[in-house]
Amino acid sequence: MTKITDKNQTVKGTPPENLYQEVITTHLNADFDALASMIAAKKLYPEATLVFSGSQEKNLRNFFLHTTSYLFDFSKIKQIDLNQIKKLILVDTRQKSRIGKFAGIIGKRGLEIHIYDHHPPSKDDIHGTCEIIRKTGSTTAILTQLIRDQQIPISPDEATIMCLGIHEDTGSFTFSSTTPEDHIAAAWLSERGANYNIISDMLTRELTAEQIWILNDLTKAATTIMINGMEIVITKVIREEYVGDLAVLVHKFMEMENLNILFALAQMEDKIYLVARSRMEEVNVAEIALAFGGGGHPHAASATIKNKTIVQVERSLQSLLRDLIKPRQQARDMMSSPAIHIGPDATVKQASTLMTKYNINVLLVIDSEENLLGYITRQIMEKAVYFNLGNIAVKEYMNIEYATVSPQTPLSEIQELIIKNKLRILPVVDNHKVRGVITRTDLLNILVGGPVITDFLYESHHGSHFSKKKNLTALLKERLPRHIISLMKDMGATADRLGVNAYLVGGIVRDLLLKHENLDVDIVVEGDGIQFAHEFAKNHDVRVRSHKKFNTAILVFPDGFKVDVATARMEYYETPAAPPIVETSSLKLDMLRRDFTINTLAVKLNKKDYGTLIDYFGGQKDLKEKVIRVLHNLSFVEDPTRILRAIRFEQRYDFKIGKLTLALIKNAIHINCFKGLSGKRLFMELRLLLMEQDPIQAIKRMHELNLLPIFSPEIKLTNEIIDILEGIKEVISWFKLLYLDEVCENWKVYWHGLTSSLTDKAIHEMAKNMHMEDLESRQMISQRMDADQVLDKLYRIKKDNHFGIYTLLSQYDTETLLYFMAKANSEPIKKIISNYFTKLKGTDALLKGRDLREMGFQPGPLYRKILDTLIEARMNNKVTSKEDEKKLVRKQFGKELTKTNPPPPFPLNGEG
Repeated sequence: MTKITDKNQTVKGTPPENLYQEVITTHLNADFDALASMIAAKKLYPEATLVFSGSQEKNLRNFFLHTTSYLFDFSKIKQIDLNQIKKLILVDTRQKSRIGKFAGIIGKRGLEIHIYDHHPPSKDDIHGTCEIIRKTGSTTAILTQLIRDQQIPISPDEATIMCLGIHEDTGSFTFSSTTPEDHIAAAWLSERGANYNIISDMLTRELTAEQIWILNDLTKAATTIMINGMEIVITKVIREEYVGDLAVLVHKFMEMENLNILFALAQMEDKIYLVARSRMEEVNVAEIALAFGGGGHPHAASATIKNKTIVQVERSLQSLLRDLIKPRQQARDMMSSPAIHIGPDATVKQASTLMTKYNINVLLVIDSEENLLGYITRQIMEKAVYFNLGNIAVKEYMNIEYATVSPQTPLSEIQELIIKNKLRILPVVDNHKVRGVITRTDLLNILVGGPVITDFLYESHHGSHFSKKKNLTALLKERLPRHIISLMKDMGATADRLGVNAYLVGGIVRDLLLKHENLDVDIVVEGDGIQFAHEFAKNHDVRVRSHKKFNTAILVFPDGFKVDVATARMEYYETPAAPPIVETSSLKLDMLRRDFTINTLAVKLNKKDYGTLIDYFGGQKDLKEKVIRVLHNLSFVEDPTRILRAIRFEQRYDFKIGKLTLALIKNAIHINCFKGLSGKRLFMELRLLLMEQDPIQAIKRMHELNLLPIFSPEIKLTNEIIDILEGIKEVISWFKLLYLDEVCENWKVYWHGLTSSLTDKAIHEMAKNMHMEDLESRQMISQRMDADQVLDKLYRIKKDNHFGIYTLLSQYDTETLLYFMAKANSEPIKKIISNYFTKLKGTDALLKGRDLREMGFQPGPLYRKILDTLIEARMNNKVTSKEDEKKLVRKQFGKELTKTNPPPPFPLNGEG
């Protein structure tokens, strides 16, 4: 890891007013972790000044008074001219509301902000040019690791204070937020001479008489309230004067009474102090403290409140708790009871009748002693009845491998079981007896936050073959070129010869009905797709490329036109976001695996039914109503990239994502369904989205749904980024009007814009996560990182220095240059780049290497020098013809010609 220091640090002899250009500070009411983090940061920024943003906890003030002030040079904030600060180093916080007067310079032009923190994010967060934020038990552990990596020596006194900070914030490694990094850091500090006698003394300091009285008052004033099944203790105390270490007292009270959730309010002087502790995941006390202007961790947080009485604060606290604490869902709260079941000796026909009666798709098999034996599905029952096995006992065909849960099983465990194992039903068992069942729809009712009506189920075979017969022959003829029509009829003839059905499917059918241009031909065959492709090739001049794993083929025509041929197939996912497992199937099940109803339309190509539109899932209706809907409720969990496609189609066609589908998207994002997705697939989908004609609205939609962090946690859609994206849209339109004979990949320009606020480190991290490792991607990233440097040079370059402009800009791709134009937001720079595109780019000398050789110059580096000179001369109108160029070359490089071709020796024997 590179050392985080500034090359332009203050040195001796600097005028006094510049002494405080670098400042290290922390949050108000600083604790030992804050102090230790400041001292650790000083090792990384040796020229920085240590300044507390405000008051410190009393325990820390005593320690600071007797120990630290003699070891370290702290300055008071009143000594600092805030306007002189060039670099602000924040440790153990990044909340603007918690850094006192320093908040006033946030956003100041030219201010560099470095942040080191371990707290969870909040809406009040500051964003820095350098951010190191990790989920550890203490910020000191983060900084200790950096000091270790850079091999910076520390003294035993420094090691003691830093180790004290780790012990305090991890409860001496007993808090649930403690991580291995905290243990490793403390061990290393111990090796560097940390004094555990001092640490123990500070952490186990005896309570004063006043503190004992406060602890007694906290105990007596404690009241218990129940909110959504959670037992919460609220206590309060009032004192005229400030008494320190309230957090220590609250922690002791919590340990004494073995409480899970505690909120303590203390009115001291003219302020209310809130200290909160929680051992339950369902109660995030940092969220509560943040509402009062404080902060902290999910398990430990605090806030200081002004201008309110303790009664007002308590009332607001209870209101917040009721709003923010959600019921703790367990199996007993979700299950349907009693469970509909059947005995093992009942017949298949009886089971089928029972399923139809109750409109269910899975039935438990339970014996007379109420023992669960297994389950049967509608699909199996219907097949058994079809094969005249209706009188066979259910036990012969039941599934005997199944999962169960207890009534106390939490929602998170149930969710993982059903989604990961694709369970249709989950029995709830207590003392070997079935108390109820949880179905996939029950789970989705909870996750989506409302009733779910499952329109299409995997096992459903009911309903008409297709909702409405419609023939599109006339529309096909009207909208598609003749060679495509001819091709489709030949496909139908090939299918007839093989005795299979062939269909035109996918986006081309959708866009045909929407009257959008689309010539991407996709064919699905209810048979062997590869065999179909080879049969078609026998009578046509095409090459066949096949993929046996998916039973697909590509027909490649002489002019490069391609047709995709696929075997009708069904897919299932072993885990969320995993690649699908593929099996041969029918057209209907092939359509069922698609992402949205509008993409499930098919047109039959066989001669008898040529042009017949097949619509199993209401795709026509959704096209008419301009709605994007999924086919089943686990669609986004199975394949999270469908979320990005939903946004893409919504914006492309000016459609609307359906209400249920939007709820499912939000739920999929909430459960972090992208965590198992490969970075490569994520990048492909982002690239497709940015390739849309106007991707800006799609980017804004991603921002609304909090999707941008899946690409990089650092991407923020600020007004500045939106302005750059809008500028990109304008410069791309301008570039198109130039009608230049070169291709511009617009998605690259938008990619540059979307990532324009990222640091070099963040860009590299994003590229690594998304597997952007090919040469093209590496070049794109490298050029993007040059933006500020190039723009700075363009600001300073003379407009008439054509060759200088040419030399600077010719090394960058068209897409990068258009990004420079948009980012600059400066008319002079736009004119310079515009002039480069229209006049300078492509300028070349008339003389070539062959001409230089004929003139007597030997090949080598000199050629490049000569050609650059000629290009510069052409740009400055000093040469206009080939002869002009030859004269200039002889004039400027004649001496080189003499060197490479020395004159012949003095003529002998009359030679001359």
